[in-house]
Amino acid sequence: MKVDVLVIGGGSAGLAAAVTSARAGLNTVMVERHGMAGGMGTASLVHTFCGLYLIDGDEARHANVGLPEEIADRMIMATRSGPVKMGRVWVLPQHPVEFARISDELLRESGVKVLFHSEVVSLEPGWRAKVVCRGEFHKVEAAAVIDASGDAVGAAMLGLEDQRAAADRLQRPAYVSGIQGVIGELAGLTLSGRIVEGIRSGDLPKAALGMHFRSSGRPGEIFGTLDLSGEESGAYDPTDPACLSALEEAGRTVTGAVMRYFQAKQEGWERAYVSHWPARAGVRESRRYRGDRVLTGDDVLSARRFDDEVALASWPLELRETNRGPKLRYPEGGQPAGIPAGALRVAGMPGLYVAGRCISCDHQAQASIRVMGTCFATGQAAGRMVAGSPAE
Repeated sequence: MKVDVLVIGGGSAGLAAAVTSARAGLNTVMVERHGMAGGMGTASLVHTFCGLYLIDGDEARHANVGLPEEIADRMIMATRSGPVKMGRVWVLPQHPVEFARISDELLRESGVKVLFHSEVVSLEPGWRAKVVCRGEFHKVEAAAVIDASGDAVGAAMLGLEDQRAAADRLQRPAYVSGIQGVIGELAGLTLSGRIVEGIRSGDLPKAALGMHFRSSGRPGEIFGTLDLSGEESGAYDPTDPACLSALEEAGRTVTGAVMRYFQAKQEGWERAYVSHWPARAGVRESRRYRGDRVLTGDDVLSARRFDDEVALASWPLELRETNRGPKLRYPEGGQPAGIPAGALRVAGMPGLYVAGRCISCDHQAQASIRVMGTCFATGQAAGRMVAGSPAE
């Protein structure tokens, strides 16, 4: 198969990159390992779009125009729920089921060729790729590649230097599950206190500390989010199969223990049950590329702007280096930082672009740019760059 653009990964960044390049008239193929696009927002059940809006303000104002706005508008129409302010930041509640449908519509309408249940297993300059699906191999030749895998898989296949933080500093993963059958209002402090009681009594593992719940916006349905240590099988390595397997097992085991405890101890939870598990745990950080420019945490905190910026980072540094909750650091004056085009171009590799959480940045900047709203923006920017119009 010969195409203009190969997009690796169909998460929020890959979706935006593929749709943008296809709308520009480029023959685009998107390869996604799951059976739906959306990544963290569908497969991992992350139910809030963060980074769409500017910090502070009395109303939600989009940080990046174009496709991020369009996706937000489609989600608002689907859920009938608008932006919500949480502290200093505006977020948009989203539902994974609707995001999967919206993604399908965008891909179909723009003419992207989609290869679900497939993975790129080799990549060579040129750009020649080998894609595998159920043991069958397919060759793809592309004029340009956008790596939106989240894990910089192209960097590994090309033998590029692995840019990642030390294992003890990597942002910790999360495990989100769907729950039904809860009667009554969610009382966050009450539930948190009940979990603490369970840990003290020995009825719950310490790993349950910090698990929290949020309504999905649909009658009788909530989401439970558990932050994991990442060290269930030793040092955290989000590219190691043993580590990833331990994450999935721990997520289900701990969530199951909390559910059984609440069924016995918490009024209104007697008939509650887990209605669906995520397809995968939510990994927040792994490999990154080294680009022509490296966006830093200082750049984000100083709200630095660039002459060649192609998107804006409007989320604070959300550092989750432990599973004990986030540490937020806000930029000066709550202003957004620019994301330069050089952070989306891979150094020494003409024709290779990157979008999403594995763009060229340091560990601290990654804590800001990894959220889905910003990933929509960098995906859109990468799609425009391959089409030769980065400044649109």
